Amino acid sequence: MGDGSALFEIILFAILAGFLVFKLRGVLGKRTGHEERHSDPFSPAPEKASPSDNVIPLPGRDPGDAEQPDGELSEAMRLKMADPSFDEIEFLKGARTAFEWVVDAFAKGDRDGLAPLLTDDLMSAFAGAMDAREQAGETQETTITSFRSALINDVHMDGSVAHVTVEFITDQVKVTRAADGSVVDGDPDKIETVTDLWTFERDIATQDPNWHLVATRVPEE
Repeated sequence: MGDGSALFEIILFAILAGFLVFKLRGVLGKRTGHEERHSDPFSPAPEKASPSDNVIPLPGRDPGDAEQPDGELSEAMRLKMADPSFDEIEFLKGARTAFEWVVDAFAKGDRDGLAPLLTDDLMSAFAGAMDAREQAGETQETTITSFRSALINDVHMDGSVAHVTVEFITDQVKVTRAADGSVVDGDPDKIETVTDLWTFERDIATQDPNWHLVATRVPEE
């Protein structure tokens, strides 16, 4: 009797175990090897490829700025493609030096100092202004007290001739004096913040590495 009872319990437990296995498989499912793997919440997330990963920033341009005019971007790209040696940082260093040199030479009436840096047309305009000042017996004093910024404002290609416009923002003291030393214009005790747009050009098809100043102007208000 006791053996029969034990056998009955074993059969009953086997039936219950089989039923539980069947129910668990229905809830959890079978692993076939094609199911989606659950991610480990403590593992670092995989890096996703960004559309900007293959974008090379152009000088002075934000690659994420979708509002940039296509023509302006292509002009800067054309310059880099035509002259791979063009370096924005080095160019701006040279432009800043040229700015200081030209401002000082113009104030002193130094034509020999200006000539190598200016195109012929701009040199003629500068010479005319210096002639008029000298005929009036006036002298000019210009002191750059500080540079606030020097940034590339525009790039334009005209055939093989590259034009790069730089915006200079400087603090200056400017005074024009009459022959007797009296102040005709400006204030020797006042520092003015001045914004200038200077355009430099170079024919990249030639071996001449020098840039020349072709135009100067102030921004339109």
